[in-house]
Amino acid sequence: MTLQRDPEETEKKILHKFTGFAHKHVLEIGCGEGRLTWKYAGESSLTVGFDPDHDALRIARADSPVALQKHVHFAQAGAANIPFAAETFDIAILAWSL
Repeated sequence: MTLQRDPEETEKKILHKFTGFAHKHVLEIGCGEGRLTWKYAGESSLTVGFDPDHDALRIARADSPVALQKHVHFAQAGAANIPFAAETFDIAILAWSL
């Protein structure tokens, strides 16, 4: 039996219930392997995910769909020192990171 994470896409439905991602710049804090990133990034203008875990970011980059590679970027950083200027993003997401 193959383990399926969120086969009903509940996370995606909840995210889209609270905000629209079309034409938005999105910052994902603690993106890990990009598990959540791919649920909304196709609609954003720009998505930047950051995480302190180098290995998780390597997987996120490797799993990046070709169609999203031009507007989805990953950076190694921790939440204590967010490496972006204030008001750079329209939406910030923090999930499963605490």
